[in-house]
Amino acid sequence: MFTKFFYDLREAGLHVTLGEWLTLMEALDRGMHNSSMTDFYYLARMILVKSETEYDKFDMVFESNFKGKTWDPEVGANMLKWLDKPELNEMLQMEEKQWLNRIEEIQVDKDDVEQKFKDRLRDQDSEHNGGSHWIGTMGKTSFGNTGGNIGGVRVGGQTGYQSAFAVIGAKKYRDFRDDRIIDNRQFMQALRKLRQFSSKLDIPKTELDIDATIDKTCNNGGVLQIVMDKPRKNTVKLLLLMDSGGTMIPYSSLMNELFQSVNKSNHYKDVKVYYFHNCIYSKLYNTPECENGDWIDTEWMFRNLDSDYKVIIVGDAAMAPEELYSETGNYRGPNGGLSGWDWLNLLKRHYKKVVWMNPKMAPGHAPWREAETAVKTLFPMYMLTVRGLNEAMTTLMSGR
Repeated sequence: MFTKFFYDLREAGLHVTLGEWLTLMEALDRGMHNSSMTDFYYLARMILVKSETEYDKFDMVFESNFKGKTWDPEVGANMLKWLDKPELNEMLQMEEKQWLNRIEEIQVDKDDVEQKFKDRLRDQDSEHNGGSHWIGTMGKTSFGNTGGNIGGVRVGGQTGYQSAFAVIGAKKYRDFRDDRIIDNRQFMQALRKLRQFSSKLDIPKTELDIDATIDKTCNNGGVLQIVMDKPRKNTVKLLLLMDSGGTMIPYSSLMNELFQSVNKSNHYKDVKVYYFHNCIYSKLYNTPECENGDWIDTEWMFRNLDSDYKVIIVGDAAMAPEELYSETGNYRGPNGGLSGWDWLNLLKRHYKKVVWMNPKMAPGHAPWREAETAVKTLFPMYMLTVRGLNEAMTTLMSGR
């Protein structure tokens, strides 16, 4: 079993070394798990997991290897589906105030509840709402959710009275993962990495140089000697090009998060944002609606935004091959006598640093996604996740 646990962790993407595994075996040999499955879980996680972003993966592997070894049984997908009743949450909130004052008065036999829960889980084969026996919703049993029982096992649903001594079907560390689609805060954290300071600007020395002040003061026999320097200004210029419409519609909220994050950031000397549909052609749009006439010439961008701009292209590259390779592939506007592939090559030649972020990138070279595979040969492409954006920022800032 333990050997399988080791290989399953590696298969899930956790970089568990042989030395770490031997350390865990030594800890078990010394009885540091206290013959408790719970203590073994925390001991193994402490030794084998290097970052909180891996907690969710570890939990899933641990559950698959040791389910049934504690009282906490596996709850199947059907059971969770039966118990998914979001429309009951409002009713629960109205009733919970009546129960909160009673929580401390009620005594719960946890061992009895746990045993009954396992029995019901083994025997139950259908959905139940109401009642006082099965696992369900709105009932009076000690298991399920949105029911009227205080002190028990909540399965699915949302917390109400906050009196359950166990919660089944909740993944506590899912939001810690670095392979999940990101939100506004994580966008802003990653974009902070895109900084480049310069002290060569011809501006007055108005900023206190702490290190130089300390050196001068020490060399001056302890008499304070103030040293001022020119303030460091961020010299990064950012160009954000975002695919809009069509297959990108499901990611509209995500694109808005990215746009808001860039606009709220004060880490850049200059920021320019333009839009395109499927591929970059002779025109770039000023708004995500991509309306004809509300655009700039791509050649104007090349002339006015110099090669030092860091370029982030966001799109799923899910265009038809003719949209990429044909000189008439742009069905929404002018091509400018060139194919989308030609325009992408011009962009690559003009700008020193370009990355492509893809919200649904296929792994490796996917023959069934011809356009995406071709674009990957032009630009470094990353998945639009926490890890992907961090890797993209590193690429943009490498070899400044």
